[in-house]
Amino acid sequence: MVREADGLIDLRSDTVTKPTPAMRRAMAEAEVGDDVLGDDPTVQRLQEAAAQRVGKQAALFVPSGVMANLVSLMTLTGRNEEVIVGDQSHLYTAEVGGLGIFGNVFLHVLPNLPDGTIPLERLQGAIRDAVYTPKTRVISLESTHNRCGGAALPLDYIQQVAAVAQARSVALHLDGARIFNAAIVLGVSAAQIAAPFEVVNFCFSKGLGAPVGSIVCGSAAFIQEAKRTRRMLGGGMRQAGVLAAACLVALETMVDRLAEDHAHARMLADGLANIRGIRIDPARVQTNIVIFEVDPATGWDSARLQQALAARGVLLSLSGTRLRAVTHYHITRADIEQALAVVRETTECNRSG
Repeated sequence: MVREADGLIDLRSDTVTKPTPAMRRAMAEAEVGDDVLGDDPTVQRLQEAAAQRVGKQAALFVPSGVMANLVSLMTLTGRNEEVIVGDQSHLYTAEVGGLGIFGNVFLHVLPNLPDGTIPLERLQGAIRDAVYTPKTRVISLESTHNRCGGAALPLDYIQQVAAVAQARSVALHLDGARIFNAAIVLGVSAAQIAAPFEVVNFCFSKGLGAPVGSIVCGSAAFIQEAKRTRRMLGGGMRQAGVLAAACLVALETMVDRLAEDHAHARMLADGLANIRGIRIDPARVQTNIVIFEVDPATGWDSARLQQALAARGVLLSLSGTRLRAVTHYHITRADIEQALAVVRETTECNRSG
């Protein structure tokens, strides 16, 4: 059942997708200008459309999700202030400490629960304003939550955190890289999720399949200041409409189909749960991210199994002792069936050998 090199089932991330034909056409035909000078009409259309989608006044196009978080939080904070984040957040685990390096801003890290939330009592107790501590300026949440299995934060939880933040004059930021996945699973609009947050950023290059780009959304005054931060970080782009054109196609055509990715992820999770030696709770799989572990009693560890599966054409990502699979628009139901067969045959081969 070894697949040919051009038939890989690539479940490492939803960032591995290739632009759709419509995206490529839009990029080739994009009307462009110098975006640093505010002259790129395609970027302007994208920013207006993105802001409208999440119910904010304005938006700012940036190259990546990491820069989106940096621009958002550096604009919200000042030197020697702090941002409260979860210990499993992308901001803390995967952004190389950039906020501290570039912004002189501290991360005040609290434990995430398995569903991606941070206990309210911990949040309340963590906010600081004493003369001998950094001042807490922002609470940053993540939804869907990558390392917590793609969990979507419940709206009532977000409202409770917003009440805590408002009572203590602390801003609320959402790393909403996959906000549209969250909206679909919760059955609400992205704007409803974003409403309590002063600033929201999301990615076009994850589930939406665009090749490059993220966006920061907030008030008109905030975005005007965020342009200064983006410039400082080297994120000002010139004829960026070539990229923005693909993002517009993604926003217009790729949101509603995310439910298909969720269905494939649940199918994968249910199948993995029926393979001896795989540890997973399918009920925790809400969106397009599937995280599981391998029982050492099988003779496998996660790193070895990852390598063995890759040799047979199924690519997964590795995080510590856990394996992660992410579905996306290139992945079909047949791909999921094939991947499950490869996992089953590979693990059983080790036991029989």
